[in-house]
Amino acid sequence: MRLSVRSRALAAAGLPLVVAGAVLCGQWGSAPGRADPGPALPLLGKTVVLDPGHNPGNPSHLVETHRLVDIGNGRRACNTAGTATAAGYTEADYNLDVARRARVILRAEGATVVLTQDGDRPWGPCVTERAAIANRAHADAAVAIHADGAPAPDYGFHVIVPAVVVAGAADTRAVVGPSRQLGLALRAAFGSVTGEAHATYLGHGTGLVVRSDLGGLNLSRVPAVFIECGNMLNPTEARQMTAAGVTSYLLHPDG
Repeated sequence: MRLSVRSRALAAAGLPLVVAGAVLCGQWGSAPGRADPGPALPLLGKTVVLDPGHNPGNPSHLVETHRLVDIGNGRRACNTAGTATAAGYTEADYNLDVARRARVILRAEGATVVLTQDGDRPWGPCVTERAAIANRAHADAAVAIHADGAPAPDYGFHVIVPAVVVAGAADTRAVVGPSRQLGLALRAAFGSVTGEAHATYLGHGTGLVVRSDLGGLNLSRVPAVFIECGNMLNPTEARQMTAAGVTSYLLHPDG
């Protein structure tokens, strides 16, 4: 089953659902001394970093974003422009939209929510800074929000988890296990909430991919995953990602 008509609202809903369950179960080592969450605010005392991939301004700042940065086991572009639908709706705009919607839900559950960028930067930040933001926040979970640009016949979502990388500034050994748990939970919750299929074009249909070439994962000191919410070059998913009328559903799902 592909994305529902309310895909953006549902995509946003899937993120806080899984993060809420994860941090409440204590899978990622809550810091001592934090408030004991009550039933009304189950995420009180928890910190979630949402990383809306790319930035709408990146295409106008190619010199800055194409600068190479050290991700531990290599050098990669500071940031990239991302993909877009055939009609021109950019991944950067989609990612930021979903992150803002997820923030509303997470805050309502009591979480402290940090965005790596909120449309308040002309470009970026670099992947190194995105990881550093989550590390400085001592996040209970960090989720990078993306949409893919695969060949048009392909569809579905997938979650990316870190590989073991010990090189330079990168040492993921302490977070590989917790990040995988987060990724598995996110895959299950996102699929359940949205009804979307696992990606048909990578991960052998599992909806889970391990990578060692992403600075946001390599440099993380907290549990971190990426999610590719769908394929913007697939015509059906593109229409659903840009569907109107999802804001009211997200904020008032029973209305």
